Amino acid sequence: MSHIELFAGCGGLSLGLESVGFKLILGNELSPMAAETYAYNFFNEDLSDLASKNDSSKHVIWINSKFESLSDRLRENPQNYPPLDEQGYSDLPKNNTDFEGRLIVGSIRELNKLLTQRADLGETLHNSFGREELTLVSGGPPCQSFSMAGARKKDCDKNTLPLDFVNFVSHVSPKFVLLENVTGILRAFSDDKGLKFHAWYEVAKAFAAIDYVPLCLHINAKYAGVAQSRPRFILIAIRKDIHANLLQSSELTDASLELLKSSINFCDLVTCKGVELEFGHLSYFDIERTPHLFRNTFLSPLIDNDSISVQDAIDDLRVDGSEPSNFVQELNTTFDLPSRTEVFNHELRKNGELVQRRFRLYQVLQQVNSRAVSKEVFAVLRGESESISHDTWVQLHTFEYLNFENELQVFGTHESFIDYLKLHPTKKQTQRALNAQQPAPAALSIPDDACHYHQDELRTLTVREMARIQSFPDNFVFRSKVTTGGQMRKFEVPQYTQVGNAVPPLLGRKLGQVINFLNSIE
Repeated sequence: MSHIELFAGCGGLSLGLESVGFKLILGNELSPMAAETYAYNFFNEDLSDLASKNDSSKHVIWINSKFESLSDRLRENPQNYPPLDEQGYSDLPKNNTDFEGRLIVGSIRELNKLLTQRADLGETLHNSFGREELTLVSGGPPCQSFSMAGARKKDCDKNTLPLDFVNFVSHVSPKFVLLENVTGILRAFSDDKGLKFHAWYEVAKAFAAIDYVPLCLHINAKYAGVAQSRPRFILIAIRKDIHANLLQSSELTDASLELLKSSINFCDLVTCKGVELEFGHLSYFDIERTPHLFRNTFLSPLIDNDSISVQDAIDDLRVDGSEPSNFVQELNTTFDLPSRTEVFNHELRKNGELVQRRFRLYQVLQQVNSRAVSKEVFAVLRGESESISHDTWVQLHTFEYLNFENELQVFGTHESFIDYLKLHPTKKQTQRALNAQQPAPAALSIPDDACHYHQDELRTLTVREMARIQSFPDNFVFRSKVTTGGQMRKFEVPQYTQVGNAVPPLLGRKLGQVINFLNSIE
């Protein structure tokens, strides 16, 4: 099965798809930092090493760059890439066959511009460079504008990226499309006049308008065997002729056929009314509300997998950790990557003594597991209160806390504990300790999001620990800078961000199994 990966990032979705038989014929990614990781793992190319030798990559090409040298390109601000038709340094080959197996660095809008100028390239991609009809176009457009944690703006440029995805699909006409995004895309925006804008519905209409039947899902990666509660919006779009063939299949259950038929009326309305069709003619299927529609259909790989805890994923990485769990052992044998004996990206981050004492406090709050207790404690930490209640003190006084001699101790009095809290102020709103027995929370994309669960590990997570939670195997190596800050956050994609932005490989694998099954009976 052939596939094209858009918004490829570091390669989480590609890794999952590859593990069930998909062959990448072309990739596209905006960030050179994420592309460096992609090249290292999928092409076995060390771009930093090539840059130091003033050499060039055989597999990674730029649509257009301000720089000729690879070393400058690896730190280039993607917001400043020259457009396709302006002067710069472009690597685009003249022969269509020379695009095969390449990762193209640049904007999808410029890639679409290229396909408009070279219609024969779109046909070449549709035919998978002469081998077969293209099976799949997949990808996860950047999600910050849809995220509930970010600025949700109807007219944000990033909101058009899923529509640019649709535009690309119209050029290459694959059998299937797989689009992943944050759950926030399902919640309506409001414009200045108070009118509602449903982004997921607009994307579904755009696919229907180019003769693809959309199936919209709200899933969670934890049901796919990932050690993180990570709700996601998934849109599977099936080309109409392929969809019609599936409806005639005797290999699909009645429940599967009903699921496939659910969008037909919506597509007919789009054909009649176009993209002006008002909201309300298509539903999405929620794995929490209608689990039977997943268990009893071709969507079954997405549900009822073993529940994996944070401890299952990372406990063996502690200094005095346990043996690798069955989850870790299976993870490291599932994906086909170059063999590496060393565990990379596990450099411990240095946290100051005050921060370590606060982390121990977070661990205690996680063990108490009471919103009321946490609310009172954080009110003191933020300077909003001078005390905690007797009931809260009763729940906290038996635990050990890190003192100023770097030893664990129990506080003897209510008053001494309050004085201790006042000496550890913070303005952070979301930082918590992980619960060892549960999947990690969805908000886990930067080092400051969470600290370790073990009292001997008073620190934030390493890149490798976050990668394990996301289901990356240990022989997948993250490249470029570890982290960033300040204004560079706007365009740099360091290792922590690469992990946080990625589609978990195990989720990609399960989604690949869904497409694989549909393709096998089409």
